[in-house]
Amino acid sequence: MSTPQKVVLMILDGWGIGSGDGSDAIATARTPFMDGLAECAPHARLFTDGEHVGLPKGQMGNSEVGHLNIGAGRVVFQDLVRIDRAIANGELEKNPVLQEAFAKARDKGRRLHFIGLVSDGGVHS
Repeated sequence: MSTPQKVVLMILDGWGIGSGDGSDAIATARTPFMDGLAECAPHARLFTDGEHVGLPKGQMGNSEVGHLNIGAGRVVFQDLVRIDRAIANGELEKNPVLQEAFAKARDKGRRLHFIGLVSDGGVHS
């Protein structure tokens, strides 16, 4: 029987792969331990923005979204993306709860105010 291999999942919030120039704090810092790991240990580059982590295209990621996706082991689409997709593919108008609310308003000759909070933050309002 072989010896089990050890694995480390190391998450360093704010540590990234930057431009490598003088404005890149990580590239200009003395980081011998991390440099050694990068040279000898298997590692992967993770994309942490936009559709890679379930946010709208071009939206910068954050710790909450990053940790959620790593923990899930898959892309977890954020509410704004889920709502946008449901509108685009017609799923929203087929939602039984909404259909019932629309039908009640229509049958009683009433108005239905369908509102939500929006922001350009892309995560929540």
